[in-house]
Amino acid sequence: MANERRMLVLRAVIEDYIRTQEPVGSGALTRGHKLGVSSATVRNDMAALEDEGYLVQPHTSAGRIPTEKGYRYFVDKLATVVPLSKAQKRGIRTFLSGSVNLDDTLRRSARLLAQITGQVAVVASPSLARSALRHIEMVPVSSATVLVVVITDTGRVEQRTIVTAARPSEDILNQLGSRINAACQGESLRRAADGIRLFSQDEPDAPMRSFLEAVARVLDELATQEQTSNLYMAGTSQLAHRSVSDMASLASLFDALEEQAVLMRLMTALTEVSQLHGVGIAIGSETHTPGLMHASVITSGYGQSTAGASKTTGDASSDSTTVEPVAFVGSIGPTHMDYASTIPAVRAVAKYLTEFMLNEEGEDETDDDTD
Repeated sequence: MANERRMLVLRAVIEDYIRTQEPVGSGALTRGHKLGVSSATVRNDMAALEDEGYLVQPHTSAGRIPTEKGYRYFVDKLATVVPLSKAQKRGIRTFLSGSVNLDDTLRRSARLLAQITGQVAVVASPSLARSALRHIEMVPVSSATVLVVVITDTGRVEQRTIVTAARPSEDILNQLGSRINAACQGESLRRAADGIRLFSQDEPDAPMRSFLEAVARVLDELATQEQTSNLYMAGTSQLAHRSVSDMASLASLFDALEEQAVLMRLMTALTEVSQLHGVGIAIGSETHTPGLMHASVITSGYGQSTAGASKTTGDASSDSTTVEPVAFVGSIGPTHMDYASTIPAVRAVAKYLTEFMLNEEGEDETDDDTD
């Protein structure tokens, strides 16, 4: 019972510190929370929590503040997150519905999440390595050049040129495109490339085999672009204005934000691990990033990758394909961020991005308070 009470005291300390960003004393806890015990008992509990590493006293005779261990316990036990209001949910849908293309949607999403949380928002564009082929088209642009246009299920459009000494006619290019689309639509780019190579094996004409191999290499090249996703970022100025009292930590955070490859690896890993409340959370040293030692990262995957999904073959095992997100959306802020409100904001933006990616009108769920 005493241990359970101490954990309630810990939660109260963290909630008050998140709200005030000032060390919390036993008297303030007793007045502000219905803990059912005296100020002296709360003081003893806080001392025990300090001994256990959940709290720290920054100055003699001052109150306590949470440690990284304290925040981690708080987040892991967080039973209630503050749902977005109906107005916020409608605002998200309205704001994103005005987008003109995928890049615009991702850019708008970053700005919107930053406005909701007051922290840095990061949104990654879909990785080609996790994308499936939706459509391929080959267009002759000169006597020796063919433009290959690849459209993926995640909305990415990539163009590459192939220079060939024996360029196929426009009719043959159209026939090849139709054949590839019929056989490879919905396959990962890597598998689509392998499928094109199977076509080439049955092709008696050597120049045509060479051309098909060149098309396969285009898809192979795109499939290797795991680390080339764009990062859309917003909210750095808002965070700076909110946290002027801790400029040293902010300077390190802003330096870390410049290392986009590091952020990409961190947030992708968080998206892939077992997630709490539908999000991945790293606090301070858990980020393994020097510039984020005083920051927390909350991220969630969006979209549903069909790359690599087996087509129906009558084999029951083909129905157990794991659906994976195509990219992530996340929020980065100080360790004393408001986790209870940031978590649903990240989840909501990820959800609406998924709906956009799937191009589903579906049932309007903006009034669902589980977001």
